[in-house]
Amino acid sequence: MNQRQVRSANLRQLRDSGWQSKSVKDELRDNFLRMLASGDELFPGVVGYEHTVIPEINLALIAGHDMLFLGEKGQAKSRLMRSLVRFLDEYIPYLEIPGAPVHDDPYHPISTAGKRYVAEHSEEDVPVAWWHRQERYAERLAPGTKFADIIGEIDPSKLAGGVSMATEEALHFGLIPRLHRGIFAMNELPELDELVQVGLFNILEERDVQIRGYPVRFDLDLVILFSANPSTFNRSGKVIPQLKDRIGSVIHTHYPRERELGIQIMRQEAAVELGGDYPVLVPHFMSEIIEQLTIQARKSKYVDHQSGVSARFSIANYRTMVASARHRGVVLGEKPAVPRISDLGHLYSSSLGKLELDLMGSHQMSERQVLDAVMAEAIKTVFEEYVDRHGLAEIAEIFSRGVKIEVGDMLPSSAYARLLQRVPPVWDKAFEVNASENPAVRASCVEFVLAGLYATDRISRSQQHGRLTYEIR
Repeated sequence: MNQRQVRSANLRQLRDSGWQSKSVKDELRDNFLRMLASGDELFPGVVGYEHTVIPEINLALIAGHDMLFLGEKGQAKSRLMRSLVRFLDEYIPYLEIPGAPVHDDPYHPISTAGKRYVAEHSEEDVPVAWWHRQERYAERLAPGTKFADIIGEIDPSKLAGGVSMATEEALHFGLIPRLHRGIFAMNELPELDELVQVGLFNILEERDVQIRGYPVRFDLDLVILFSANPSTFNRSGKVIPQLKDRIGSVIHTHYPRERELGIQIMRQEAAVELGGDYPVLVPHFMSEIIEQLTIQARKSKYVDHQSGVSARFSIANYRTMVASARHRGVVLGEKPAVPRISDLGHLYSSSLGKLELDLMGSHQMSERQVLDAVMAEAIKTVFEEYVDRHGLAEIAEIFSRGVKIEVGDMLPSSAYARLLQRVPPVWDKAFEVNASENPAVRASCVEFVLAGLYATDRISRSQQHGRLTYEIR
């Protein structure tokens, strides 16, 4: 759209500008194909779906389909739906007239008010305004959504004024009719009341509105998106078959299939500033443990697999870990602050409530106990990978029998430095950090090795007043 079109203030100017109307699906398709051909980044910030999810969305856009995004929580379903807005025109014109319930296409109004106004006025007297693409998207969460919210209801005040119940003027339209020429998304479709599902089916099938048995022929133009969890979507009776049948494409999402991909997403979405006046240096093994914690939770027999474990679990825990390290750095004057295993003791605050337990598999275990078990497995998994690559003897050689080592999230790094007068050369290589030169990094490495030896049953551990004591057997 050129600047002349943006300045068009009435229907005559709009026609003179050469603007052409098109359906929302044609608009999405044309802009998508143009961006695809020019090599533009299609879905900024979406990681790990390049060869799975995104190609399916691309085809659905070209095919002109309404879409269902099917996946467990925290798989970027909402982000993907919202990202489709970028394939709309930046602005489109609409009739700016009193009493119009929708953003009517100036060339093809669907409302009675719009049709009447255009018929009764010259084109120079038909005002046109411009609608930005960000305002052409809306979404609802299914639980608690009523028919009147998204379809509409008869307005008693209009009936009292003498308007016939069978006319458009008697209705108060819901979100979907008012989003004519836009994109509407319904999250958690299976939780939507069956009556509302019937209303959506009617819109998908006929693109019209029926309220309390009164059909109003309303040639709606919009794209409808849905999201759902497979466990509920596939459950009999949760979604009416007629509605399922009319959804053009089902887009299956998934969790990151590689841990490094999960770490990339975690860091990107956490968006934690590690510099500044109180910098934080995060060893890679600490990021690996945070993401492995999420991976282990998804595998755990104590966690409900149908619910899933969101990427927000990793993101919140990463932020908490960095916050704990930064807190220590400020209090003790350590720069940079370096996260340690003992910082993970604060993950209860960011983890509890994000795990849904399997009531059959958890055997009455509390969420805190489940988190402890999953944490131990995560540390063990990551530690064993380092041991396999670099050898247990070299990684653990500085810990001899009979030594007791106390650790804690507020213990100064200098305390660890005194324990280790000599750092094995393999540490700098294995952990890719300067354990030899930086006491805070050394402290993090020490705690990782101790926690790993404990997780693999090579040493014992006791806890008192928030501090852990490891004892070499």
